[in-house]
Amino acid sequence: MKQGSASFSARLEALVTQVYPEADSAILASQIIDAFWPEGSHRRKRQRKPGNTMWSQRDAVLITYGNTIIDGFHKPLDLLHDFLTSRLEGVVNGVHVLPFFPFTSDDGFAVTDYRKVDPALGDWSDISRIGQEFHLMSDLVLNHVSSQSPWFNEFRQGHAPYDKFFIVADPEADYSKVVRPRTTPLLREVATVDGPKHVWCTFSHDQVDLNFANPEVLLEILRIIRLHVDAGVRILRLDAVAFIWKQAGTSCIHLPQTHAIVKILRLLADFTTESLILLTETNVPKAENLSYFGNRDEAHSVYNFPLPPLVLHAMLSGSATYLQKWQRAMPPAPLGCAYLNFTASHDGIGMRPAEGLLPEGEIDRMIETVKAGGGLASMRALPGGGEAVYELNTSYFDAMGRTFSGADDHKIARFLCSQTLMMSIEGIPAFYIHSLLATPNDLEAVERRGMNRAINRHRWDYPTLRERLADPESDQARVLAALSKRLKLRGRQPAFHPNATQFTLPLEDRVFGVWRQSLDRTQSIFALHNVSDEMVELAASELNLIDDEAWADLLTGEPLRPGEGTITLAPYQCRWIANFV
Repeated sequence: MKQGSASFSARLEALVTQVYPEADSAILASQIIDAFWPEGSHRRKRQRKPGNTMWSQRDAVLITYGNTIIDGFHKPLDLLHDFLTSRLEGVVNGVHVLPFFPFTSDDGFAVTDYRKVDPALGDWSDISRIGQEFHLMSDLVLNHVSSQSPWFNEFRQGHAPYDKFFIVADPEADYSKVVRPRTTPLLREVATVDGPKHVWCTFSHDQVDLNFANPEVLLEILRIIRLHVDAGVRILRLDAVAFIWKQAGTSCIHLPQTHAIVKILRLLADFTTESLILLTETNVPKAENLSYFGNRDEAHSVYNFPLPPLVLHAMLSGSATYLQKWQRAMPPAPLGCAYLNFTASHDGIGMRPAEGLLPEGEIDRMIETVKAGGGLASMRALPGGGEAVYELNTSYFDAMGRTFSGADDHKIARFLCSQTLMMSIEGIPAFYIHSLLATPNDLEAVERRGMNRAINRHRWDYPTLRERLADPESDQARVLAALSKRLKLRGRQPAFHPNATQFTLPLEDRVFGVWRQSLDRTQSIFALHNVSDEMVELAASELNLIDDEAWADLLTGEPLRPGEGTITLAPYQCRWIANFV
């Protein structure tokens, strides 16, 4: 047996023992290998070496539902493909298609069948076509399935193996320590052939938690991953992964078995012949979120969850104080890992990641300002009772419509500043489609669908969208054109590699600035962002512009002379000052 193979088998068996100490580790490890590499699939002989070559400054991701663009005639995935190839070629090279499976609720996150594409969207050929032209990300909804799924129906009928696929709980037990993002009751009573049983539902009663204490559940999930990889998926988003392991008397979040399961997935990904990236979705405070890098043996990438609320606060307050403080304390991603930066997603702007980073009074001001602009807030249950704001529900574009001082005429400039700031810092930038399209709040959808998150899940009629994009004065055309230009420019700068060196500049509070240096140390960029509605002047001497090199603002083409004069930033202006163009 070759050394790489022996190392792989030994590591896999050790991880299996951590999760399932009572199982025969050798047999279960063999079953895992067969599930992930069935006959006809091949495994690498040696583990993929950790490094920063799996991504580059050219990488940027679009986040979208499969039916965000519709016209009533064509398959939504066809329309998405047309939009991607006609509008975003060379702008983004990755596409996260949010759950595209048959479902019953939560806009796709209550899956009925992981092996099918929702026929209302298209079929696997449509998914694979996108995967052939873009780095395709799909959702692995690990924690739960729909209460109307075949798996759960088989559970209620007592049919093996599904009779042990779900968690049967004691309704009289103490669950006060359980951390949850919802206010609904944790347990749901259901009728089964063996009488009423109470099943665990972390998110909603239509989303029944899977029982990962049963290794058959893990094996089935691995078979599903293989199906998706074979269909062209190259990035796996591990949805709600923090909650997958339950243990009485604990918080049931971030448990050691959860991390061990992520390590199993990472080990498999590192030995598969396809380039497969794991992204963990853990909308929690900083230390908990970063723990999913492990020792470079868990996620390849984690969401930079504090970024959305901190950028929002900076833009609304006109001060980058808290954003600067947080960024100075952020460690660089480990070798072979990267942050995924974003400001908006299909969910709201999470408030938990702001805990300990923003004072409660500042959070309250932010909540009230977003509400004054038509936004909403969703609540979560606190352990031991009570509620707190879990997320702000708003389109990020409309959240930029006013500041703590009220509404003004700087909405588009403020929004573009927020997005440029996000794409300037260490990591891979990801854009929710409604940010690229400057989509306003959809309050009609909230009323019609009865859920706050619908405010940021507008469905564009494609003819109407094309009309808006053809009008150079529309918000949609102005924002998409500006962001597309900046993303194309960014993709040519090695100093914006996701792992390029970063230093947070000690500038005045109205300006958020970082210095980036390419991995080969040939290019430096001073990225400056005026988060205020005031003109700001900085002494050129505040930036360490090397004397014997030519410097210019990439965004304007304006040359700058080291150490001479001042650098002026108009309200919400951004500057990328580089030593070569």
